[in-house]
Parts: sequence; structure tokens; C-alpha cells
Amino acid sequence: MPSLFVPKESRSGETRVAATPETIKNLAKAGLTVMVERGAGVTASFTDAMFEAVGAKLCGPEGWSSADIVAKVAPPTAEEAARLQKGGILISFISPSANLPLVAKLREQGVSTLAMELVPRITRAQAMDALSSQATVAGYKAVLIGATHLAKMCPLLMTAAGTVPPAKAVVFGAGVAGLQAIATAKRLGCTVEATDVRMAAREQVLSLGAKFIDVPGMGDMEGKGGYAKEQTPEFLEKQRQEVAKRVAEADLVITTAQIPGRPAPKLVSRAMVESMKPGAVIVDLAVESGGNCELSKLGEVVVHNGVKIVGVPNLPATVPFHASELYAKNILNLVKLFVQKDGTLNKDFKDEVLAGCLLTHAGEVTHKPTADALVAGAK
Repeated sequence: MPSLFVPKESRSGETRVAATPETIKNLAKAGLTVMVERGAGVTASFTDAMFEAVGAKLCGPEGWSSADIVAKVAPPTAEEAARLQKGGILISFISPSANLPLVAKLREQGVSTLAMELVPRITRAQAMDALSSQATVAGYKAVLIGATHLAKMCPLLMTAAGTVPPAKAVVFGAGVAGLQAIATAKRLGCTVEATDVRMAAREQVLSLGAKFIDVPGMGDMEGKGGYAKEQTPEFLEKQRQEVAKRVAEADLVITTAQIPGRPAPKLVSRAMVESMKPGAVIVDLAVESGGNCELSKLGEVVVHNGVKIVGVPNLPATVPFHASELYAKNILNLVKLFVQKDGTLNKDFKDEVLAGCLLTHAGEVTHKPTADALVAGAK
């Protein structure tokens, strides 16, 4: 019977886990023996006893080398990758463009790597789309973090002492994280405006009760898979001009704009920050890829002219219970694509979803952009 190992995450600040008691029961039904490293789920509120109660076998780090499949959240370290057995399967976020030495190590190990950020953005793969599931958590938490840093309340309040006007929020980017941020800000009672370079996002923004900030030329800015294309400097300048006056009036700004494999676009300049009111807050969800705000700093809360710029990384890890539940279901649905009814593993990975997220296989880098980057780096 094939085995699947869930290790304890070693990355600093990573509190999520790649399996839950619910998904472990379903993995076992699919014909897998599930091994969980002791303590793997504690930071996400899943105890070892909870895993044992559904049939998981508790173990130590030896699971890295003995399991047919390793499922985790953050990219493995070089030492962890070296423990993987040849021909084994790794399912994880990898961030390949930022971790080329790790990709090379996985290739050398002969590991079949299914990178969760490469899952195709197609209807059939929605249940495996971990970028979307985790962006939902990040967008929600970004607004809560922003609200806690604000020196004012969010909703309109009519009191005997007078009227408290609602906080004004501006959201950059109306992808999954942005839409969740819009919805959460609306629930808290903020008035919300949003901007995005994709015209298709307009209807979604309006459906949530927010106002859409139109920018001339945005109609052709949607790229493959529904992601935003990298914008030209001319377009970004138009967007800045159009949005700048809203930012100047905003109490809370949430920025979510990211481009896969590239630095985040700079959307909020120093001048825009300096135009904002003292006490206003910016929460930069793109801080790990360089930040949308010129003044963002990874892992810091910067105060500039009385404006707070929050650069908390890895927001899904601040809501580990539900983030883990969602991610574990993404993993489960992906695993079901290559575990056959008799419990054996089908490693040809010809299914379009598996082929789309296959990063390394049989000693080769199968994801062309990453393979090209490795070749370029070797020159």
C-alpha cells in the first residue's frame, strides 16, 4: 500500500499543515497509508491524538525517506529535499523562480514534484487551486489587520453623541484576495472602492457593493489563466493618477497585485503615501514579492508621516486552522487524480491538471519557464 507523509513544517512562521483529520480519512479510503510527523498539526490546532484517532501513523523525520508521497506546505529545505526517495512524489508550494537551487536538487533526486502554485487556472482544477484558497484567507485577514491598526472604527454609527462616518477603503487588485478583502471591508461597514487592470473584474467588484475605479486602457490587461499581465510603465502611471485622489482620502488601503514569477508592481508611491491622512493604514499583501507600496518592508510595520504600512508576510499562516483545512482539501483532490482505484500510483502524470503543475519528473525539469531559467543561470 503506498504511503503519504505529512512532515512538520520547518519554515519560520509557517503554522499550517498539509493534512487534517478529515482529509486523512479520505486519503486512507483512497488506499494510502498516511504517516504524520509528531507535532505537525499543533500550530494549526490539530493534535497528534486527533490524527491517530483517524488512523494516521505518527512518526519522526524518517518519513521523508520512507514515504512514496510527501505532502507539505512551504518549499522543503535542501536538507529535506535530499531525504526524498528517488521516484518519490513531492506535493508542495515551491516558488520555483525564487528557488532554482531547490528545483535543481529535486531534479537530481529524481523526484516527481507537483508544485501547488502551478496548478492550472481551469474550471476542472478549482478544487486543487491552492493559490486561490490561500488568497481567500489572506484577503480576509488583511482587512482585519488593517482595522486593528486604524485609529478609528469602520462602520457608520449613529449615536447620541453624534454620527461616526464609515471608514473609506481602497483595494488594489480584484483577484481572489482582493475580492475577499472587498467583501470583508464591506462587512465591517467600510465604503469600498477597488481598482484592477482586468476589465472582467469590474462586474465582480460591483456585485460586492463596491465602486470600481476605471482606468483607460485596462481592457486588454488580462493574461493567461486570468492573471493580470505585467503592465507597461505608461499604464501604471495612468492608474496611479486615477487612483491617487482616492488613496489620499482613504483610511485603509489593501494592495494585492502580483504577477507570477515576477516582482510585484509598484502601485503606491512615496508621494501617494505622503498625500494620505495621518492614521491611515496600508496593508501590502504583495510584500513577499517586493511589495506594491514603495515604502513596504517585509515583516515590518513602517510609519511614514503618520501612515502605517503593514508588511506582514504569509498571512494565511496567521489563520492556520482554516487555511490548513482548505489547503489539505486542495492536496486531497490533487492526490485523487493519480491514485487509482486499487490504491496503486499512476505516475505518468498525463492528466492536464497534473501535467500543468508537474515541475520535475524522471530527472528532468518539466516546467519550461523554470527549465529555461536554470539553463540561463548556468551560463
